[in-house]
Amino acid sequence: MKREVRVGNILVGDNQPCFIIAEIGINHNGSLKDAKRLIDMAVSNGCNAVKFQKRTVDVVYSKEELERPRPNVFGETNGDLKRGLEFGLEEYKEIDEYCKQKNIMWFASCWDKGSVDFIDQFNPPCYKIASASLTDDELLKYTKSKGKPILLSTGMSTMEEIEHAMEILGEENTIIYHCTATYPSNSNEINLNCIKTLKERFSCPVGYSGHERGIAPSILAVGLGACSVERHITLDRTNWGSDQAASLETPGLFHMVRDIRQVPTLLSDGKKVVYEREIPIRKKLRRV
Repeated sequence: MKREVRVGNILVGDNQPCFIIAEIGINHNGSLKDAKRLIDMAVSNGCNAVKFQKRTVDVVYSKEELERPRPNVFGETNGDLKRGLEFGLEEYKEIDEYCKQKNIMWFASCWDKGSVDFIDQFNPPCYKIASASLTDDELLKYTKSKGKPILLSTGMSTMEEIEHAMEILGEENTIIYHCTATYPSNSNEINLNCIKTLKERFSCPVGYSGHERGIAPSILAVGLGACSVERHITLDRTNWGSDQAASLETPGLFHMVRDIRQVPTLLSDGKKVVYEREIPIRKKLRRV
């Protein structure tokens, strides 16, 4: 079975280099300057793509939720915070141009139809469906109608819900990501063997979207067959924001990318041989 999906100019799938996504999300905290710094961080550490999040705030959240008191740097309500974190057209024009200059692809998780249309004007290489949107049939259908590859996260979802979503999206142009929607995830919540479960159930490429502290699960995920890894990145894990603690700073991102790139060599072909560098040691240590 050939599990491959082309995302932009990159073939993602089994026997291909791991497709590494640096999720900026809303960790820019409303600052275009910081968004560019995060793009630079992804580029300098060898990531293949950066990802943002796009919402039409008044559609995604109820009036009551937006009016809830929540003092923050943008105002006094939850709505002030949500609106303050959203980039508009001018910011995304700059992001689009900056990513072109840096030669890195970008795309977004779109939480509503209007956001899909908004991002579509930039001709993204793919769309991401967040775990929170997996059961939104209309959004799945609308996103699929754009004709681009779809990356589907599966956090907080049952297998039945995942199967239903895949019936809508189809397997031909979809990459499905094992994910746990806790921030950060505890070790007993990560369950990396689900990568094998998803590969057995579906014929499309399977990746891993991690929210753990550290990098070990992300590297192990590739060893278990994940063809893509997505991790949140941040300039400072102590910054305010719900995703910051589960994100990687520059040293963590550097080591994760480096170690993921070594996985194919470390796994090799499984054939037991005596390596050339072992021969003199064998001669020295073998008594019989």
